[in-house]
Amino acid sequence: MSSSLFGLRDPIKLVIAIVVCNLAGFLGSFVTQTGPGSWYAQLVKPEINPPSFVFAPVWTTLFILMGIALYLVWMEGTNRWVVRRALTIFGVQLGLNILWSYVFFGLQSPLLGLVDIVFLWLAIAATIFAFTKVNRTAAYLLIPYILWVTFAAFLNYRILLLNP
Repeated sequence: MSSSLFGLRDPIKLVIAIVVCNLAGFLGSFVTQTGPGSWYAQLVKPEINPPSFVFAPVWTTLFILMGIALYLVWMEGTNRWVVRRALTIFGVQLGLNILWSYVFFGLQSPLLGLVDIVFLWLAIAATIFAFTKVNRTAAYLLIPYILWVTFAAFLNYRILLLNP
């Protein structure tokens, strides 16, 4: 096996994996309006709601970690059933991640957002479990993601309660 940039086996696949994950955030951003006068700005939010400027760097970091995790699993060989299953579950959670922005912000529905984020959380947990069977480091890289989504689910729930 030839050595590559920084000892990576396939730096192109790493870039692709990170771009794919960040694309999820980009797709969600089409409907995510939080500025003054937006529907979201008018909502009553819980006291522990972070300021808006926190979300972009946190999500960018999480999408990068997700991309690295995706790369590590991908590099284990898509000819293996356990890898294909893990990648499929990852794809489902990524789709649910995108969907959340559309139901919460696009449809302006904290209730549908909460339903989606519960399924997202379960899909992330399933992804972590599936990744553990392929590459433990990849699974560990998703722990900040599930922790943040746990916090986001709590915020979503509180917003639902505070805005009947």
